[in-house]
Amino acid sequence: MIEEFTVYGIRTGLIREGDDIPAILAEATGHSGAGEFREGDVLVIAETAVATAEGYVISLDSITPGPESVEMARKYDMDPRLVEVVRSESDSIVGGIRGFLLCMKNGTLLPNAGIDESNAPPGCVIPLPPRPDESARNIREQIFSLCGVHIAVIIADSRTHAMRMGCSGVAIGCSGIPSVVDDRGMCDLFGRELEVTKQALADNIASAAEIVMGEADECTPAAIIRGLGLPVGDQEGIETIDAEECLFMGLITRNRDEREIS
Repeated sequence: MIEEFTVYGIRTGLIREGDDIPAILAEATGHSGAGEFREGDVLVIAETAVATAEGYVISLDSITPGPESVEMARKYDMDPRLVEVVRSESDSIVGGIRGFLLCMKNGTLLPNAGIDESNAPPGCVIPLPPRPDESARNIREQIFSLCGVHIAVIIADSRTHAMRMGCSGVAIGCSGIPSVVDDRGMCDLFGRELEVTKQALADNIASAAEIVMGEADECTPAAIIRGLGLPVGDQEGIETIDAEECLFMGLITRNRDEREIS
């Protein structure tokens, strides 16, 4: 059982396209309260910083919306150019409310396909990095090359949750530790065996990091979580479930199918 750990925010300058994220973070970490990277650290990085460095910032002036996007923008009171980008980044559109489309992307239900307008240059939006697990692995390997220590890396986003106010951290990419820990077979306080419980380890770590990273102009796109005592290995990837197994998405899908039949 983990009894104590420490979270350190890592401040940097403004991240720009083509920046060497591992080198920037290695230097910034050395000047932070965390000191240099240590064996077993978990590095959490904001997805906007990763996508920006990898060159995925999109200027809305470069987008010409099609008729479907224009109609959808009118219905949900959105910029038609943003709708066009959201549609191109989504696997499917489930629905929407004023200002947002509810999308399926990479096995996850999320607003506006995860596209960020905050922390983007004026007139631009930032989509999610297209291969976040690969990005996490590359950063982990480069940190080892630079610093000689084995760390885990999580690419994190901030998301709202059903019927809750505010955002919390969600891991969209993970390398070095498992994203989910299976607690089935353990016993509760009264000796009953847990049958379904799994701990969303990477999401929980991402949420802890979000507290010090912030969402505004903090220039703190990363955090180090130290003291978890997790063994770092070659585990990689975010574990998801099929839509039919998801309580929220399952209800949406069934209701939609029933309306189509009737």
